[in-house]
Amino acid sequence: MGTPSQTADSAPKFYLAARYSRRLELCGYREELAELGIEVTSRWLNGSHQLDNSGIPITDEGERRFEDGDPSVDYLRAHFATEDMGDVLAAQTVVAFTEEPRASASRGGRHVELGTALAASKRVIVIGPRENVFCWLPQVEQHEKWGDFLASLEVAP
Repeated sequence: MGTPSQTADSAPKFYLAARYSRRLELCGYREELAELGIEVTSRWLNGSHQLDNSGIPITDEGERRFEDGDPSVDYLRAHFATEDMGDVLAAQTVVAFTEEPRASASRGGRHVELGTALAASKRVIVIGPRENVFCWLPQVEQHEKWGDFLASLEVAP
């Protein structure tokens, strides 16, 4: 289907959405896209956007950054969400990496990002199974694997 239109002085911009546990995998995909002249807007890939099961921000090594009750926790959670929403809206295309339905205990922020992209009329591409009903909308492109998606890209020189 090709990349979205762009001006001569700006690269196409993609947002990559997935479970945080897939961050390092997606960092590799970000590098592949950069080689094709595509900018990835997903700042969460840089790390430090992770929450533990109780919603406390943690380091990429799994250590808590704050204790329960620390007022900074709410600020940081809101900061992560604000950055992610801005990054979705700054992109022309959102690539959502899905999971088998009910196969994951993740919190599902990637679903909000996919919904935001749909509401903002962004190009939406799903890589993996059609995880929920919104993945079946006719404007949502779907590929089983990253390699299938890369093969479908047509990047202008």
